[in-house]
Amino acid sequence: MLERYFADSIIFVLSSVLLTHSLCFVAINKAATMSPSSSLTAASSSSSLWILKPSPAFKSSRFQSIPPSLPPSSPPCFRLLRRAASLPHASATDFDFALHDALESSGINTSHAREARKGFISQINELSDVERETSISINRRVDLGRAALYIAAEDDSLISHSSVPLPVDAFLERLDDLSLGYCSHYNSLSRSSRENFLESIEKYLYVKKGFRRSSAKNLAEPRALYLHSVLTHRSGSALMLSLIHSEILKMFRLWGLLDFDVEIFFPHDHYGLPRAYDKQKSKESDQPHIMTVQMLLEKVLRNLKAAFWPFQHDHVDSLFLRAAHAANCVDDPNGSQESAYQLASAKAAQHRLERGVWTSVRFGDMRRALSACERLILLKTDPKEIRDYSILLYHCGLYQQSLKYLRLYQDAKSPSSSQSRSTNSVSILEEEAVQKLFVRLNLIAMEEDWCQPIYGRNFLGNNSEPW
Repeated sequence: MLERYFADSIIFVLSSVLLTHSLCFVAINKAATMSPSSSLTAASSSSSLWILKPSPAFKSSRFQSIPPSLPPSSPPCFRLLRRAASLPHASATDFDFALHDALESSGINTSHAREARKGFISQINELSDVERETSISINRRVDLGRAALYIAAEDDSLISHSSVPLPVDAFLERLDDLSLGYCSHYNSLSRSSRENFLESIEKYLYVKKGFRRSSAKNLAEPRALYLHSVLTHRSGSALMLSLIHSEILKMFRLWGLLDFDVEIFFPHDHYGLPRAYDKQKSKESDQPHIMTVQMLLEKVLRNLKAAFWPFQHDHVDSLFLRAAHAANCVDDPNGSQESAYQLASAKAAQHRLERGVWTSVRFGDMRRALSACERLILLKTDPKEIRDYSILLYHCGLYQQSLKYLRLYQDAKSPSSSQSRSTNSVSILEEEAVQKLFVRLNLIAMEEDWCQPIYGRNFLGNNSEPW
């Protein structure tokens, strides 16, 4: 009896395994003939290690148009993805950021800004260590166009206080229309060689569509830094043009128009345009010009951070030292030789802060600088971003939050990196300023009611403009 019991058990297990594999095989074949939405539903109901997913072309409505140049018999592009191990997701609540709450306490509705931040977080949550180092021209898990538009949507909400959010989906459709527009001009001559094909895309983007690189050397023009503005005005930074170029190439790959590996050559000068080249013909000198997903998101946010940093009058390269100098946390050996213009500018800047003027021409924008810092912290890049965020909070009068993030910075920085930078004069000045700021915040913490900002709420909440 015992032997028969074990034999029956083994037969039952084998039958179950065969049945499971048969059902999976039938589901996969059936999914190939179903609509994208129905196949996605069927795939999501499976609990196996392998999940049938449509390619990114069917992740949202922005990819559902098939170019007319493709043969009608072309089947939808499906691929099998192994379920990735669950990664710790970054969220705004993990860091308890101050910007949105401070604006809410001043009576400003930040619902659209919070939704845009959630959208940005939903994209960077897809960033594994491998995805961070993936080239923007071949990355598929993160929708870089959508992530860049969520950045623009949050900043637009912060400065406009509009009751209507930035139409992210509408601008995504405009981005995809560029790919569809090329298909209408697609001809066999463009496919005579790989070089001709890539050159025809460049002519379409930079000549026919008229996209050009912004002439602003200091990137102070906001239109060059936000994707929706670049799509509207067709003038932008090299980063935005690289993103647009790579999104077009990814669409072509999904549609079957591109069947070889392509890289985006990112120019490091002030005039060059991003261009595509055949990866098989790449040279070793091309490696520094390859833009990865992590690099692109970091550079986009750091450009915004530098453009809107509230302390623009100081010519020091370090943004932190500019803010530390304004807070009198830096010993300036030439302080007695400051010009009357510099002293007048410093007094005028402090007067604006006390009146609650949060932005002015050539003097930055505290709200957008804070939002850029918060998103950089979410990307988990450099601990210095936490330090820079702390000193901005100090200038806002949010001393409790400033001390919290300064302590996080001291815990996050590695001792080895501090020792390696000990001979760098800028790093020495930065660390001295950090220590002075830390001492000052601890002294403030000893005062009664220190957590109540002196002018922080007024500074962030007042919408007055100097013009």
